[in-house]
Amino acid sequence: MLKGKSQAFLEMASEEAAVTMVNYYTPVTPHLRSQPVFIQYSNHRELKTDNLPNQARAQAALQAVSAVQSGSLALPGAPANEGTVLPGQSPVLRIIIENLFYPVTLEVLHQIFSKFGTVLKIITFTKNNQFQALLQYADPLNAHYAKMALDGQNIYNACCTLRIDFSKLTSLNVKYNNDKSRDFTRLDLPTGDGQPSLEPPMAFGLSVPAGLGPGALGPLAITSSAVTGRMAIPGAGGIPGNSVLLVTNLNPDLITPHGLFILFGVYGDVHRVKIMFNKKENALVQMADANQAQLAMNHLSGQRLYGKVLRATLSKHQAVQLPREGQEDQGLTKDFSNSPLHRFKKPGSKNFQNIFPPSATLHLSNIPPSVTVDDLKNLFTEAGCSVKAFKFFQKDRKMALIQLGSVEEAIQALIELHNHDLGENHHLRVSFSKSTI
Repeated sequence: MLKGKSQAFLEMASEEAAVTMVNYYTPVTPHLRSQPVFIQYSNHRELKTDNLPNQARAQAALQAVSAVQSGSLALPGAPANEGTVLPGQSPVLRIIIENLFYPVTLEVLHQIFSKFGTVLKIITFTKNNQFQALLQYADPLNAHYAKMALDGQNIYNACCTLRIDFSKLTSLNVKYNNDKSRDFTRLDLPTGDGQPSLEPPMAFGLSVPAGLGPGALGPLAITSSAVTGRMAIPGAGGIPGNSVLLVTNLNPDLITPHGLFILFGVYGDVHRVKIMFNKKENALVQMADANQAQLAMNHLSGQRLYGKVLRATLSKHQAVQLPREGQEDQGLTKDFSNSPLHRFKKPGSKNFQNIFPPSATLHLSNIPPSVTVDDLKNLFTEAGCSVKAFKFFQKDRKMALIQLGSVEEAIQALIELHNHDLGENHHLRVSFSKSTI
């Protein structure tokens, strides 16, 4: 911190993290205690720090945050080598929000709790005049860390206090996707009231709550100011509940509408793509619905593609317009609404349950019997990938896992090789895997 100057330096773990942070906060100014904060690159390559007492405090705070993120948080009093989760502990948390001064939406909860692992389902309700939620993680360990880190914290300054304990339920049954309940693994669920599934969340009408005071935890502080900062200022952010994404910081020399169609198509059915005629590092991607747009945005924003960190936010546009007859477009706008490559056309399709964040390991399927390990390894090597590991599924040789050198390689390979013709009327299907080899 620079005393008396209202300035500070912050050194991130990597240049990529610094780029991600600056890109995230450029369109949307973050507020700390109602004060807008401006972020830009410094001329210093690294910080030299002295070991004063406040430095030690800062180090301890940083270590706690990174322990939570890496999942290596040891519990006080628990032997370090033992799993800290008690046998039979539920992956479902019961959350009560006390002192509900500002409305708290399902989206806000999802954003805060996603810091600790994959959130599968959320149900919100009011009981005994208290706003409550049930939230199911993919893994009890995530629930455990979230409870440790968040119990007793305030979402906003001095209000909206989280009280968290484990639910007796081990799994939630969500029938409808709307602003009260959501199953993030099943985008095909009805809304239950004939309304489109993502109503504009009402909470975002608030003005930015008075910063985030000392009671607010780091991760919450970032998300809630970002959520309110992004949504509350009329005309500044995109439209909540919108199905069109603005994708920025693309590599203009390598990106194509078809490439974006394939990549965003992992998280929903892409109807139209428009690469901006005058600024080719920006594009609009129109998904089938707002849920799919949200999912694609959550998974793809911040990923590297062709050497640049991609950003996705909700767009101000409600739809992507096709060029008029005779209008010069250089093939930058494409309509994919009738594409046979949509993964989510069938309601309840298995693909809804196999949506995972980008990873270096790809899941391959629809492989004809004549294709060998070497054929597939060569296919990926020729596409410029380094193949680290490969294995066919034992029960089903139509499927395999292939591990590449990096997540970026895997994203580029998926764009290039999904639907690749392997002969015998088989087209390769490629998606991100949750397992590693």
